[in-house]
Amino acid sequence: MPISGNYLFIVSMDVAADKEDLFNEVYDTEHVPLLSKVPGVVAVTRSKMVPLSMMLGGEKKTIVMEGEPVYQAIYEIDSPDVLMSDAWAKAGETGRWPTEVRPHTKNRRHVLRKVMKD
Repeated sequence: MPISGNYLFIVSMDVAADKEDLFNEVYDTEHVPLLSKVPGVVAVTRSKMVPLSMMLGGEKKTIVMEGEPVYQAIYEIDSPDVLMSDAWAKAGETGRWPTEVRPHTKNRRHVLRKVMKD
């Protein structure tokens, strides 16, 4: 599916192994649905890093991404203003995320990218 938002807000992180099930449950059933309702959020996609082998320069290479967070959420948004809105702030602090999950995350990264459109 083509990207339809003007910006990508990318959040990456690791989570304590004993909290991984809770992390995924809350992210999928509470956190993403709440943030998806914020005006200006177009779509949300979650991913998990997997091992990477590929052909590069005629040789099979195994790519090791040391220090790269395992989990990632990509939020397609209309504008950077979405991230400063009261609705975004409220959604991010609702449910079990702030008290039961966020404290068990680490290696967090936040990146905002402008989508290059023709």
